[in-house]
Amino acid sequence: MNDAAAGQEVAPDWKGGIEGTVGGSARTLDQAEIDSLLGRNNGAGASDDPNGMQRIINSGLVSYERLPMLEIVFDRLVRIMSTSLRNFTGDNVDVSIESIASLRFGNYLNTIPLPAMLAVIKAEEWDNQGLIVVDSPMIYTIVDVLLGGRRGTVAMRIEGRPYTTIERVLVERLIKVVLADLTASFDPLSPVTFRFERLEVNPRFAAISRLSNAAVVARLRIDMEDRGGRIELLLPYATLEPVRELLLQKFMGEKFGRDSIWETHLADELWNTEIVLDAVLDEQTMRLSEVMALTPGSRITLNAGPDTRIDLRCGGTPLFEGRLGKHKNVLAIEIERALPRPTAR
Repeated sequence: MNDAAAGQEVAPDWKGGIEGTVGGSARTLDQAEIDSLLGRNNGAGASDDPNGMQRIINSGLVSYERLPMLEIVFDRLVRIMSTSLRNFTGDNVDVSIESIASLRFGNYLNTIPLPAMLAVIKAEEWDNQGLIVVDSPMIYTIVDVLLGGRRGTVAMRIEGRPYTTIERVLVERLIKVVLADLTASFDPLSPVTFRFERLEVNPRFAAISRLSNAAVVARLRIDMEDRGGRIELLLPYATLEPVRELLLQKFMGEKFGRDSIWETHLADELWNTEIVLDAVLDEQTMRLSEVMALTPGSRITLNAGPDTRIDLRCGGTPLFEGRLGKHKNVLAIEIERALPRPTAR
């Protein structure tokens, strides 16, 4: 586009090209150059990387890397799922994250490997939805494991046969286990309950968001020795909007930024902190002229007697009320009751 700054004038050519004038010489762009400019290279050797105006359009797509806490949530989900699926299947289970990516919802629907089962889920507290996609190898793996299939045999998909009721029920049980783990993963960050709504096999019936809306997709690989499959979790950014500020945090660690060693050290130092308590016998209101007239030797009469209650204060905050007395020839105050704390405004 540097030629445009040199004085290029581009006008549409209704005969199928774009005519450009550079320094007085006319040149017509062919269809291949137009497609390259618009980022529509669909040839056999075209790259999958966006270019041209397609890259400009996708520049507005928010990347999950701007939500660093979300990656910690998914890491926690992997650890919890490894244990829960091991208890659910009674087999050795290894769960790993293949990728976490941001893309548009419509583009994701076109990349779902069919046949698959799509579970529509709802985040109750956030009042929005998400998707869990279970691919065909994972479906037959979970059916094979739960129904006692022999190891070492690869499940085969019979083309043209719809999923049976037993397969749908077993996959629904798997999805509910994943949802419970997902709820536990978000719990330290923000309490939320993920609920299973329905199961679909056609991506068109699982449209929970506009096709142009951005979403984050976490692809999980589940291996059970010599068998396994993938589970993909999709959460639109509209679903994550209520906790966006929390996801922007950059705390690291399983406890989301809590450092137990520092907390213990801070608590010990606070308990050893020395503070000053003031025993207030009486308070009086005086005119400024009276205060200015005070000189060494002046006397101020306090309205306090042997039975007067004395306030104990720290930094101007009333803490306790007590009675003045003596203990081993030293003035002492016996605390009788705690005073109500003033409410912060």
